[in-house]
Amino acid sequence: MEESLRPRFPVKILDSAFITHNVKRFTLEKPKGYHYTPGQAAWVALDRAGWHERPGQFTFTSLNNSRTLELIIKIYDERKGLTQQLGLAQRGDGLLIGAPFGTITYKGPGFFFAGGTGVTPFIAILRDLYKEKKIEGNTLVCSNQTADDIILDEELSKMLGKNFLNIFTRQHVIGFLERRIDRNILITLVQNFNQHFYICGPRSFVQDLSGLLTSLGASAESIVIDQ
Repeated sequence: MEESLRPRFPVKILDSAFITHNVKRFTLEKPKGYHYTPGQAAWVALDRAGWHERPGQFTFTSLNNSRTLELIIKIYDERKGLTQQLGLAQRGDGLLIGAPFGTITYKGPGFFFAGGTGVTPFIAILRDLYKEKKIEGNTLVCSNQTADDIILDEELSKMLGKNFLNIFTRQHVIGFLERRIDRNILITLVQNFNQHFYICGPRSFVQDLSGLLTSLGASAESIVIDQ
């Protein structure tokens, strides 16, 4: 971690609640003068002895002009680490956040591919486009294990309509695709590979999709991933 990005801004948790069985939404105080671009993240640490040097990287899902910050975080109880502690955190608990960073920024209409909580960088981008009435021409494809893992299903459906697509890898759900995103799905969904592609999720998900898109004619410059 670069020293300039180290968590140093103290904030309090204003509210928190689980929005799926293992994903929690946090509303935080926003430091005065704190600005970020939709899609950017920050290092976050518990403001507690023994945890200052154990930060995690999380993406802002709120809009930059909001008076508060919002984070949507998957909780891994089995890892006994930061997210487990955040799963137990309550209103009034203190956190430290660092300066914003990240390379997933909006460059134009296209396809957003998210694996699990990899959707979080796209939430602020899509919210911003929806607010500015510029969301037309964009499609979000989310890959999750089951229907219970969908994040912000109602809001994303409202913003994107039929251009919000869900693919499930472990559970048959009538009316939804049940398979992994492969070459055949990309050919069926995308058709035109001369547009922008945004990918976020587990490393293997990003690498596999980037390779498939390139092999189908997408240029390396059109594929936006977190570097």
